[in-house]
Amino acid sequence: MELRNKRISDDDFQRQREEVLTQWPTGADVNFEEGVAYQAALPEHKKFGKKLLEAKAEGRTLTQPRAGVALIPEHLELLSYLQDVGEADLLPTTIDSYTRQNRYQKAEIGIEESVKTGKSMLNGFPAVNHGVKGCRQIIEQLDTPVQVRHGTPDARLLTEICYTGGFTSYEGGGISYNIPYAKNVDLEKTIRDWQYVDRLTGMYEEAGVSINREPFGPLTGTLVPPSISHAVGIIEALLAAEQGVRNITVGYGQCGNLVQDVAAIQTLQELTDEYLTKYGYKVDVTTVLHQWMGGFPQDEAKAFSVIAWGSTAAALSRATKVIVKTPHEAMGIPTKEANAQGLLCTKQVISMLQDQALDPNSLKLEKEIITAETRCLVDKCFELGEGDIAVGTVRAFAAGILDVPFAPSRFNAGKMLPCRDNEGAVRIFAPGNLPFSADLLAFHQDKLSARAKAEGRAPSFQMVIDDVYAISKGRLVGRPR
Repeated sequence: MELRNKRISDDDFQRQREEVLTQWPTGADVNFEEGVAYQAALPEHKKFGKKLLEAKAEGRTLTQPRAGVALIPEHLELLSYLQDVGEADLLPTTIDSYTRQNRYQKAEIGIEESVKTGKSMLNGFPAVNHGVKGCRQIIEQLDTPVQVRHGTPDARLLTEICYTGGFTSYEGGGISYNIPYAKNVDLEKTIRDWQYVDRLTGMYEEAGVSINREPFGPLTGTLVPPSISHAVGIIEALLAAEQGVRNITVGYGQCGNLVQDVAAIQTLQELTDEYLTKYGYKVDVTTVLHQWMGGFPQDEAKAFSVIAWGSTAAALSRATKVIVKTPHEAMGIPTKEANAQGLLCTKQVISMLQDQALDPNSLKLEKEIITAETRCLVDKCFELGEGDIAVGTVRAFAAGILDVPFAPSRFNAGKMLPCRDNEGAVRIFAPGNLPFSADLLAFHQDKLSARAKAEGRAPSFQMVIDDVYAISKGRLVGRPR
């Protein structure tokens, strides 16, 4: 099937669906009409998108952790703890790595081993294996809306089961769940597979059930310039809207400079609204800030400082929600207690900053730079696709016009490199083939030259390396000792 940003026809969707639902036995339990009825009957306080829109209208920032284990009772225990003790406003169900790779037989073995050992032998919840009934146990026994978070290039079967199972929000996209996660997965294929996910979401919407969709904002999570992640988020929002999605949350991964982070969230909302309106889509848009996705300090007290700083950026930017980290980030999978501590720390900071804001004048330049760069990227994609954003996106990655730093995908050029300036904002060290104007490129060069002068060294790749590890060593900018 030729890639186009065009709504999938009913016939094409049903042809795909016949194959998708046979990928694992639990697919036989999927029934669209019954799934719609189940979702429609959920109480209002369990509907993810509704809670997001209420928070946006009230200027509140909601908290959400990341969590998932192999077995249903233990997963319920974990989420209940985060709900009741951690006071999470929104809950996740993080999917295991085998399911993300469509290796359901391996996930089944992981479930069996988890039962034998009495501890989770998977790094998430294997929703496909647990099936519709297992998913509904999660939804029915919690009082908080639950989102599926994963990282799956081909998430079609997972989506079918999770939607019928009652989950009211679903993360991911054909770019953001490929380029940062996979090495050899074809970009055209993932965009097509996620068009299926979005068309299914659109079908629920047309049946009167609104399911929230969230492109994965942070991408590789380390020093990603705002305009790069913005461009990907806007493109995935446009692709989703074409398939009928009407409730979208676009995201951004904290970079560490407070002014830049606040400007990033504000411009992300503005630009996503702008492009969706420009191309004729009426969509409810909200935002999410992901707390620092790079290396964390091993010391818990220092880790709490990183969490609090991310909470500050989320609160002052008025992000609709914040994805919360834990003080155990440097140690592996956190305990439920550590997860709850991260949530409570974040809620305290947000509460204290609820009525505060940054001076708009201090944000002006940063917002102008992010806006100009993002338009350069998105508009170039439309140009390359001769008006078709799906086609243009594939061509843009092939040409290095879209280039995600530190991504493993062979479909990503990997020529662009980021680096912090003297105030810690993320700038472009090596632009590769980014289609920025001469003025924008000169801005980045001037910013990095000012840092180099302050540090008494020439701008170099060593700065990039130093910045990657800086926060885990207790600093924002990787200064020479």
